[in-house]
Amino acid sequence: MTRLKVGLLFGGCSGEHEVSIISARAIAQALHTEQNQAKYTVLPFYIQKDGIWQGTALAEQVLDSGKPLACALTASEIQPNRWQFPAQVAEVDVWFPVLHGPNGEDGTVQGLFKLTQVPFVGSGVLGSAIGMDKLAMKMAFAQAGLPQVNYLAVTRSQIWSDPCTYSKLCEQIESTLGYPCFIKPANLGSSVGIAKARNRHQLDAALDSAASYDRRIIVEAGVTAREVECAVLGNDRPKASVIGEITYQSDFYDYETKYTEGRAELLIPAQLSSSVVERIQDMAIQAFMAIDGAGLARVDFFYNEVNQEILINEINTLPGFTATSMYPQLWAASGVSFAELVDQLIQFALERRDDMTTSHESAPS
Repeated sequence: MTRLKVGLLFGGCSGEHEVSIISARAIAQALHTEQNQAKYTVLPFYIQKDGIWQGTALAEQVLDSGKPLACALTASEIQPNRWQFPAQVAEVDVWFPVLHGPNGEDGTVQGLFKLTQVPFVGSGVLGSAIGMDKLAMKMAFAQAGLPQVNYLAVTRSQIWSDPCTYSKLCEQIESTLGYPCFIKPANLGSSVGIAKARNRHQLDAALDSAASYDRRIIVEAGVTAREVECAVLGNDRPKASVIGEITYQSDFYDYETKYTEGRAELLIPAQLSSSVVERIQDMAIQAFMAIDGAGLARVDFFYNEVNQEILINEINTLPGFTATSMYPQLWAASGVSFAELVDQLIQFALERRDDMTTSHESAPS
């Protein structure tokens, strides 16, 4: 049997570069298991923090070391070299992008894959873009009738404006959402740039910080609830996993808590009634379909035990994929091993390619 060449693309120009390397190492190991080695050949490609693509030799070095590659080019050399792709790119049969954050899971690299007409794991341009932009995501969820926390959309120009305009913005946040509230850049993942504000002084600092990351910001009302997550797998007939819960001692699930060992605990499966589990699973699939998701996603929720209210928080179309990440662990608890999960995702990518080919061939001339 001819083995498919899987282009494992990782690194990238985002603050989640290091996390991407860890995820890629886990996926590479899964592709080298006996059951997958008979079907796939791994071709790793590494994107440096400056945007330069590196071929398999250097990519394998990064996977082995687990550390980013030092950028050797000068600023004047970077721009023309960003368009130079390693020759082995042409050999790839299916892409497995593991690029967390901007320029990786926001539809940009997905558009590149579509232009080259090579299938890829995960959501397409639309699903990736909506899943990355928290404001667009919220609008899609609202259209689908999914309950959410109260929020306001804010722009950088409102924050970095004259004192009168800025004061009115803060007053609107305080009167509409109150304290505590959460301030988030619209287009960053892994809790980067997120802050919790309990008063005007903290709100000022949080808004200024978020504006330094993105020109679009979301401010959400704080809620007292359990934080639970559900994994989704599939294309047009997706399935939902068991439910997991995140517990932690810090004030909220920030970047340090998320990626520092021992700071947070994943409880799988979460201790929930069967009726609540079913509601969360149904809502996860609704959210996945609302953004036109494909392949995989992790959907995060708030669950208020007092009134049994379930509020959708967000969807992540390219969640962390390390051996200890919530997404693969949820599927392991649902009976799908890490190696099987990686295999299924590649098969779902090929399924989408076949669907596109069929639709093109059957379209009237």
